[in-house]
Amino acid sequence: MKSDELLDRVVLPGGSEMRLIRWDAHVAIEIDGRPLMSTHEHGSEDDLGRVVAERLAGIAAPRVLIGGLGLGFTLRAALDALPKAAEVVVAELVPDVVRWNRAKYGAYAGRPLRDRRVTVVVGDVGAAIAEGRDYDAIVLDVDNGPDALTHNVNANLYKPTALQRTRRALRPGGMLAVWSAFPSRAFSKVLAASGFGVELLRPPPTTEGGPRYYVWIGRKPAASRGSARAGVVRSARPTAARPSRAR
Repeated sequence: MKSDELLDRVVLPGGSEMRLIRWDAHVAIEIDGRPLMSTHEHGSEDDLGRVVAERLAGIAAPRVLIGGLGLGFTLRAALDALPKAAEVVVAELVPDVVRWNRAKYGAYAGRPLRDRRVTVVVGDVGAAIAEGRDYDAIVLDVDNGPDALTHNVNANLYKPTALQRTRRALRPGGMLAVWSAFPSRAFSKVLAASGFGVELLRPPPTTEGGPRYYVWIGRKPAASRGSARAGVVRSARPTAARPSRAR
């Protein structure tokens, strides 16, 4: 078996090292030796992009904000199912990740950044949310989820203040989609208390015997209903799971 080939590296704020590596026919992104994502296994990213796009069916020109570019598979899956008039903004914190996707490594996901519907913002998705309005969907694909962070700065995205800001950035009836390696009853409650109708999805593993993952869908009410708070709907009873990847 061939050893990993280092293709590029970047030192992140705080001192961690992000590396782009290749083994055999695949590439992967890792931080401090921990795998984040790869071109070998991207089923959960594909599912997330499809879930979001399918729930926007019927909207002629949806506006979508995706937090986290990674290797481009969530974006690719969403684009494949969104209409031609869609507008998709991708916020990626690390400039080198955008550079890798614009280079030859973007070919693995079909070069989604070349799609005319896509605008890339290099920066914190939290800032993009604060500055944005009238999104039909906001997708957080930036970490292992609310209770399994690889970057502490991402914790702010899941706090009540940030969730209320996200709700304001959505159109009436718009949705927030959050990927996670673990279920979290606490986050479901915070999401509902922030004014979202909450559905917790538990798709099957994307590979036989593989780990599970979870997707929260938070819906902003189509019309204001005062201070009423929505409950939580679960597609299946959550069980403990190990991360399928770090974000």
